[in-house]
Amino acid sequence: QVQLVESGGGLVQAGGSLRLSCAASGRAFTSYAMGWFRQAPGKEREFVAAVTWSAGRTFYADSVKGRFTASRDNAKNTVYLQMNSLKPEDTAVYYCAAGYYGGTSYYPRSMREYEYWGQGTQVTVSS
Repeated sequence: QVQLVESGGGLVQAGGSLRLSCAASGRAFTSYAMGWFRQAPGKEREFVAAVTWSAGRTFYADSVKGRFTASRDNAKNTVYLQMNSLKPEDTAVYYCAAGYYGGTSYYPRSMREYEYWGQGTQVTVSS
């Protein structure tokens, strides 16, 4: 049974940092991209970042480029989202997800392209 378990959310002041973790288990994710999405109250879930499991290629939404860094630790089967210079508009529930990645320049960025999902972790940034 595939499981993605996020952790690391919390309350932080604007300008602060948090690191989210997503522990993956239940199958091999070699051909997958591990994505991070977020959903703020009253808004649709949106793509934030992705990292490919095999080569560690990363992709980011424009809104977080230069502030967020996605990475993975193959030995621990864990992916991370380092979030720096946080803003109140980053407040949301953050989800980890796994979707097939074909090894090209195209990467999965829509919800329907991700097969497995975690339960989410709340990030709140106060002003």
